[in-house]
Amino acid sequence: MSDTCLFCRIAQHQIPAHVVHEDDEILAFLDIQPVRPGHVLIIPKQHHPYFEDLPAALANRIMALGQQLAHAMKTLYQVERVGFMFTGIHVAHAHAHLIPMHHPQDITSTQYIAQQGLQFIMPPQCPADQLADTAARLRQALAS
Repeated sequence: MSDTCLFCRIAQHQIPAHVVHEDDEILAFLDIQPVRPGHVLIIPKQHHPYFEDLPAALANRIMALGQQLAHAMKTLYQVERVGFMFTGIHVAHAHAHLIPMHHPQDITSTQYIAQQGLQFIMPPQCPADQLADTAARLRQALAS
């Protein structure tokens, strides 16, 4: 664990999060700046800076939980697809994003955008009561 790593501190419950799943090795919680409602982050509790640093068994556990959550999200949000990706752009702690995709551009790369010089802004922070409700609904869907 790193004392300065945001996700290590969340994994150790030093910083609150809207938890969807937790076990001995991984933690899934809602992104506070969701692309779409239900946007979940899955992290290993042990610090690994990048996804390629993850032991294969741990990466497989994250993927398996992602598949379970994707099934629950498809039902809960009535979407055809759920995006799953490892990024590591903002926090150097391996983490996967799961995003219920309501639109094909919910997850995209700027290299496919023809217009150059665009500015992107962070999505607004979701209110805590909405995050708590979303986390409860996802936990319930995951349990069924």
